[in-house]
Amino acid sequence: MAKRPAFFISQNKVVQDLFSFEWFPGFSISQKQKSIESLHDAIRKADAGARPLEISTKSKEAIGINLSAFNLRLNSDTLENIFQSAKVFTNGGPYPDLLKVPPKAAKRDERLHNSGNLIAFRYQNEEFPLIPKTVFYDFIYIAAVKDSLAADEIKEISSYNYFTDIEFNPEKSINTQARAVAMIRLLLDEYGELPDFSKEDFIQYHKEHIV
Repeated sequence: MAKRPAFFISQNKVVQDLFSFEWFPGFSISQKQKSIESLHDAIRKADAGARPLEISTKSKEAIGINLSAFNLRLNSDTLENIFQSAKVFTNGGPYPDLLKVPPKAAKRDERLHNSGNLIAFRYQNEEFPLIPKTVFYDFIYIAAVKDSLAADEIKEISSYNYFTDIEFNPEKSINTQARAVAMIRLLLDEYGELPDFSKEDFIQYHKEHIV
């Protein structure tokens, strides 16, 4: 058995709940999809009206695959490269050259581990705080969805009400594409589209609506 979170909207906020399900070990897509279906079955047992969507390259739904951070681009750059290159530390950064290396190389760059404490993110001359914890990742993720997907694809998100990411373990990571997509669902409910928030407005919205 394993536990993974699903993200959904409750009282106009993005919240999460942990679900226990049978885990199918192995790295093949078929094994991952068995685990996803088991997780989604657990969600549906808890909520008869649940319409879960896996957000990853392992999803069985085309929209779930298209929403994978591996398939999204912002200004032609991958999200992983943007995220790593924007880190600002007490003794260095940001490191914009990391935009132009393979994503795994960006994540493993030694400067990210020996430049002191992380203090902020800086992207396109705008600085983002560490608190709220996921605000920078969610900002670039949503911007990449607007940059990468057609309007009708984005609206398809409203057909679902629970969002999962089988690889996300909250004990090991903070950011997840599943939370960001739940936020998109909330924005679509409220605005009918993804609004062009300023950095300040996005941070304020995040504080008010992400639990």
